[in-house]
Amino acid sequence: MRGIRRSRLEIYLDILQALIYRPLKFTHIMYKANVNSAVLKEGLDFLIQKGLVVEKFDKNEKVYAVTTKGLTVLKHFEEVELVFPFIKEENRIQ
Repeated sequence: MRGIRRSRLEIYLDILQALIYRPLKFTHIMYKANVNSAVLKEGLDFLIQKGLVVEKFDKNEKVYAVTTKGLTVLKHFEEVELVFPFIKEENRIQ
């Protein structure tokens, strides 16, 4: 049985979801979003470039936090999923 592949969009949304409650270190995001380090690096770079995530320093440690724009994007995608719940299911069937 093959594993279920997530789209890039789903990975980006999972990264944003991991950051909703508080800024996190790289490895903590990796575990919460269930991605490897290379995929997370690529995802964070993209989300930072789009202004959805920012890098911060907390007690001299680099952490990542979702921006207001990132929360807005996440909220809109959650609203779309409520209206079209089949979207997520179709993306996972391969």
